Amino acid sequence: SPRRGGNTDMLLDELMKGAVGKGAEVKTIVLCDLNFTTCVHCDACLKKGICKYKDDMQGIYQDFEEADVIVLASPIQFTGVTANMKAMIDRFQSRWVRKYVLKIPPLGDRRVRKGYFISVGGRKVPDLFAPALIMIKTFFRILDISYAGELLFSGVDEKGAIAKDPDALRQAFQAGEKLVEAS
Repeated sequence: SPRRGGNTDMLLDELMKGAVGKGAEVKTIVLCDLNFTTCVHCDACLKKGICKYKDDMQGIYQDFEEADVIVLASPIQFTGVTANMKAMIDRFQSRWVRKYVLKIPPLGDRRVRKGYFISVGGRKVPDLFAPALIMIKTFFRILDISYAGELLFSGVDEKGAIAKDPDALRQAFQAGEKLVEAS
């Protein structure tokens, strides 16, 4: 989230603590601290599955290739993930090319990876998370990452409000433990 220290960050921090407690090595990437351009659909990646732009996305590509579990965390903004996360997802077009055009593994190998999604949204409406879930699940499927679940909390808007939910942080911690135990 662009709002540092907010509800999404608190949940992600707890998930990471749970994972570390079970022996995992973790890394958090804060997209709003990085400098990368958006995908311009120039098709340069069609030849080798490599994006022509050399920016902070290079580190993200490498982190995805090395990871066993990838947790995406984003608040809901206008029914979707943040602009930064959407821009990152779009820049994985080169990995889509690898899989569907060049017929090679999108992340460099065929080992099993798991994906998880954490999100909060200010409104309490049915299907608040549905558009974001479609995008996240599709993104993971394109990258050959199996979807391992999500933590979704609606009616959470004010910074730090998630701490008022007595069960939310515990659920996040336990999710981190389970993601490691199941690996």
